Amino acid sequence: MDRFQVVLQDRSYPVFVGMGGLEPLGAAMAGVLPAGPCVLVTSPRVGGFHGDAALASLRAAGFSPARVEIPDGEAAKTLDTWVHLVHALLDAGIDRTTPVVALGGGVTGDVAGFAAATVLRGVPLVQVPTSLLAMADAAIGGKTGVNLAQGRNLVGAFHPPRLVWVATAVLSTLDDAEFGSGLGEVVKHAVVADADLFAFLEERHAALRARDPVATAHGVRRCCALKAEIVAQDERDTGVRRILNFGHTAGHALETALGPGTIRHGEAVSVGMLAEARFWAARGGDVEVPARLSALLEALGLPRAPPPVPDAASFARRLVAAAAMDKKSARGTLELPVPVRVGCVRLERIPRDDLHSLLSLLSSPETS
Repeated sequence: MDRFQVVLQDRSYPVFVGMGGLEPLGAAMAGVLPAGPCVLVTSPRVGGFHGDAALASLRAAGFSPARVEIPDGEAAKTLDTWVHLVHALLDAGIDRTTPVVALGGGVTGDVAGFAAATVLRGVPLVQVPTSLLAMADAAIGGKTGVNLAQGRNLVGAFHPPRLVWVATAVLSTLDDAEFGSGLGEVVKHAVVADADLFAFLEERHAALRARDPVATAHGVRRCCALKAEIVAQDERDTGVRRILNFGHTAGHALETALGPGTIRHGEAVSVGMLAEARFWAARGGDVEVPARLSALLEALGLPRAPPPVPDAASFARRLVAAAAMDKKSARGTLELPVPVRVGCVRLERIPRDDLHSLLSLLSSPETS
């Protein structure tokens, strides 16, 4: 296992990354938390694949786990699911020392994390991501929350985990579409902060599409190391951490406008990154970025344009309304990470009136 430390002032935590499975999870938890009761939160699908292994590992290390299931998928990332989970945690008899172990993809991690942040005003959290997207991004950094009709992640809290356990062997149970969606976040990390990783993705795209475990583990390790470093500099998302929002202004608007379950998050980020890169290139930015990005997305089998919609005018209005709810809006401007070159972005504030130009690139013929 590789170990990366997210160094915070008083809440530092380790991120373990390896090509094995969940068998050592309990021992790793016992290194940071006292043995005793805990609650494993998972979904029926992920629990069916990995729940027994996780529970056995926890018991072997002296923990007494209860198991709670919540639905998976963006459609379940709601206040109703959070309320259900909070009641289930209380019914399980937790106290403020009882760890919540989130076993699943980004939705499970976000909802379980939000419940852990709020029930009893906060209980310990352990993230055990089982999707590529969650391993590469969502499980590290302490962002938790749920979606509203107006947009994604509009209700939530920062609640850093006590431990993140990334076991890439569990990715074997992902379907191809979900695995591909996770590659979108891997590409994002490369664009914003790691030119060498971008070159690796260009060189090994065929291996990654074939889900080669060594190539996949390398990409995950680089993303975890980068995320740990950036979060250590800016835990509360007030400065440098916001470069990780590249592709998310347009991507989140796309997810909201299309509705839950229509497009996966990594796919929306893929389309959003290309639109934002082309938007900035048209304003004098590096034209090589959208060119290389488009070629890489195609090579990885990631979308570069949204799916067809029956009513383009209505869709355009929904896009603008969703983007207007972006959390990065302030005083008539919107903060946008823009690529200086591959491996380097900077934060720019653009007039909100430019949203129309940006969002038009989501469905431009140039993006297909």
